[in-house]
Amino acid sequence: MAATTAAAPEAPRRTAAKARRRRGAGPLFVAPFMVLFLLLFLAPLGYAAHLSLFQERLVGGTAFVGLDNYVTALKDPQFRDGVARVAVFFVVQVPVMLLLALVFALALDSGLLRLARVIRLGIFVPYAVPSVVAALMWGYLYGPDFGPFAQLGRELGLAAPDFLGESWMLGSLANIVTWEFVGYNMIILYAALRTIPQELYEAAAMDGAGAWRVAWSVKLPALRPALLLTLLFSVIGSFQLFNEPKLLQSIAPDVISSSYTANLYAYSLAFTGQQVNYAATVSFLLGLVIVIASYAVLLTANRRRTP
Repeated sequence: MAATTAAAPEAPRRTAAKARRRRGAGPLFVAPFMVLFLLLFLAPLGYAAHLSLFQERLVGGTAFVGLDNYVTALKDPQFRDGVARVAVFFVVQVPVMLLLALVFALALDSGLLRLARVIRLGIFVPYAVPSVVAALMWGYLYGPDFGPFAQLGRELGLAAPDFLGESWMLGSLANIVTWEFVGYNMIILYAALRTIPQELYEAAAMDGAGAWRVAWSVKLPALRPALLLTLLFSVIGSFQLFNEPKLLQSIAPDVISSSYTANLYAYSLAFTGQQVNYAATVSFLLGLVIVIASYAVLLTANRRRTP
């Protein structure tokens, strides 16, 4: 009887100990991510913020200047032109890219395509190609001397468009980025389509809705969160445009300057001009532009969703 009485309080203690161990396991699982997040993101960000508040001077060395670098950057025409250029790039390129991704996702989800898996893989493969390789490949295709478009134009006696000229360059960059990321966005939208409950399709069929009506009234409303996600990714990617103009700069130096995009301008300041402090300032301002643009997209989407 005494042994039974002694064992009775032991069970709750063991249960409480297990609960404490479970609660303690959570921070242990999160700790590796938090350490890497601190070392690889927050620490460099804090160091860049520190650099942006100083200035290297020929006389006196490094001096604290507060927000003077930010005032200078806001007045810098090269920085403002770079931001304006990528804003135009975003307005023109992103709707085309997302529309193509949406069309491909809806076509694959319709079940009417033969060899749907092969087609899906073919659309996604360009995303697996590194952006450096993609830019070099398209740079060759755009080439005015040995590019296939120029050679075909000469064979037909026609003047091929100057894809690397000033009037065509932004469209040429948009074409490369679209080719790279249509498949990526298509996969996100296609995965969202596959999560739509079958009951919605059955209810629409009972109401006599055809394929177009189902796509418009069932699929598109269900895709709004995924479309918003791809749009936010596109905002960030567009304003950080760097690889493509950097690589095409070597074959079109008269068109793509060191400040063609804001990200390229920050890179040139840091690694060519050795203006590390000012480059950190430009980078922070570019990050602020991205935050404002992303917030504007979210605010617009929420307003449209609210009745």
